[in-house]
Amino acid sequence: MYGIGIVKGLLVTLKNARRKPFTTQYPEERLEQSPRFRGQEFVWFVDRCTGCASCAKFCPLGIIKIVTDPNGGNGQDGGSYRVDTFDIDQGRCMYCGLCVEACPYDALHMGTNFEASQTSRLDLVITKEDLNAREKHPSTWFRPQLSKQGFDPFGEESKDWHGAGREPVDWHPKRPEMLPDEGDTRSTSDGEYK
Repeated sequence: MYGIGIVKGLLVTLKNARRKPFTTQYPEERLEQSPRFRGQEFVWFVDRCTGCASCAKFCPLGIIKIVTDPNGGNGQDGGSYRVDTFDIDQGRCMYCGLCVEACPYDALHMGTNFEASQTSRLDLVITKEDLNAREKHPSTWFRPQLSKQGFDPFGEESKDWHGAGREPVDWHPKRPEMLPDEGDTRSTSDGEYK
């Protein structure tokens, strides 16, 4: 009884010992990642952001802090908000992606990087300046327009805000500094368009 069990166990061990190991020696070797990978790196397009704070409202952990100034300009067309603070606390984030799904203007994307370890918890808070300084390599997760374009976040250069959204660029609400002179249709006090 004991002898047969030991022989069967040794046969399983010998069979598995003949297999070639499939361990990847990270960080010298890296596995190929899917373009839909949701990494720790958030990609924020400030030109697409209107400061609506939908991402902060839908975050189940409340880790996104947005402070806006209602006097952001464009007073003739009802005004716009200027985003003064946009902080994400990565130390508490569970990377569910609900903030990305909630953004109506496709300003926030999941990124592709996963090597964001720090020695202090305070260093895990991403500020507006950090988000602006990063290269824009958005994941194609929840972004079918990027998948349709065949966008490769690992091989291509940084993505600009014009091609990041679902809608064409001319649909996006314009700000006066982004309008060409012939496209500026702000109304005057008489109700006429200039």
